[in-house]
Amino acid sequence: MASLLVVDDEPSMREFLDILLRKEGHEVSAAADAGAALARIAQGDLDLVITDLRLGRESGIDVLKAVKEQSPATEVVIVTAFATTENAIQAMKLGAYDYVLKPFKVEELRLVVQKALEHRALVAENRVLRLKAGVPRQEELIGRSPAIEEVRQMVEKVAPARTTVLVTGESGTGKEVVARAIHRRGGRQDQPFVAINCGAIPEGLIESELFGHEKGSFTGASEARAGLFEVAGSGTLFLDEVGDLPPPVQVKLLRALQERRIRRVGGSRDLPVAARIVAATNRDLAVEVQAGRFREDLYYRLNVIQLRMPALRERREDLPAFLDHLLARFAAELGKPRPRVSPEAERILLAHDWPGNVRELANVVERAVTLASGEVIDVPVLPPNLRGRSAEPAGTLALPEAGLDLQAHLDAIERAILEQALARTGGVKTEAARLLSLTFRSLRYRLAKYGIGGD
Repeated sequence: MASLLVVDDEPSMREFLDILLRKEGHEVSAAADAGAALARIAQGDLDLVITDLRLGRESGIDVLKAVKEQSPATEVVIVTAFATTENAIQAMKLGAYDYVLKPFKVEELRLVVQKALEHRALVAENRVLRLKAGVPRQEELIGRSPAIEEVRQMVEKVAPARTTVLVTGESGTGKEVVARAIHRRGGRQDQPFVAINCGAIPEGLIESELFGHEKGSFTGASEARAGLFEVAGSGTLFLDEVGDLPPPVQVKLLRALQERRIRRVGGSRDLPVAARIVAATNRDLAVEVQAGRFREDLYYRLNVIQLRMPALRERREDLPAFLDHLLARFAAELGKPRPRVSPEAERILLAHDWPGNVRELANVVERAVTLASGEVIDVPVLPPNLRGRSAEPAGTLALPEAGLDLQAHLDAIERAILEQALARTGGVKTEAARLLSLTFRSLRYRLAKYGIGGD
């Protein structure tokens, strides 16, 4: 049985869909306007939303946007009698599963609902499999500089133990790569590697995500769910941006580390846990402790062994190795022959300070491989800030003769600005949001949209 929301300003259509979908065995709630729909969406626990495109003076597109911002996994089907190609394209780009025209046949809508729910179930199943399998990455500790050799030696020493490790360093330095190296070299490679970005989960959900919950423990908890401590089993649980944990969750994490036991939200019994903990942060936790934002006892529990990832500017001799690795990687992903870099472009790349570290370098190389028209990456395909000049004012941009994909162009600009804001603020999302005049929630949505924010 799935949980569905029907949004339509016509009472007869709401009643018809309610009866039809309940006969299919679903739990159905209804809303007559966008305001009521948003209130229901905020409660969570929805598998599918079916919304009319026109809701009086309001639009079903607003409902679609709210669903995808608050619960990206919830599917949305748009129903309308006023179809245009522009509306359909907009809805699909915003994440709608399908677009159904009125009047529709009952069997047609039934099939769309079935397919949408199957798609949601498939995505959810894939998430669980990825968590359990660990989805191994191919990235290794690249380079031979003294700084990275020290990290490599430390990894070899700490990997066999089950001791908690705290990986520190600026945003984008590759802290998760180190955590995965510890996991692989520690004899746990056949066990799950489970990663969570503690700063990317809403405060109200992070406790349930880590420790799980029992059915009925809070609004929307329609079934019991194992937390990531349990999913990790005897493998590794990687707590990225652990400094962003809210105080109540810090208390519960401290207990888990001390006693090797957890309790689900709403549960009454303790569960043993065996996962090794590797935590990471780009903050100075000692300063956070002094400021009262991080528990001192938890800091000492996490900081048993500290491993610092050096910034890319501290290991410039590793830049050629990174360039070679990333060129091969993105060329393979894009189905292109591996390009070479012109001497002038290489000079610019090697001279840059890379405030965003390896992540910034990867983004620049991916852009260059994508835009390069031949087998050589030259200066024009590098970002304007690397070429030593600002981007041209919007009024001087020329539309190519062949036209362009405007949405893709705007997405690329938005992504570049988000990455620059994070680089400038050292990965501190609250500061990046302030710099861009966004709410923290809006920034988090945009970072998730482009897959930015994790190490």
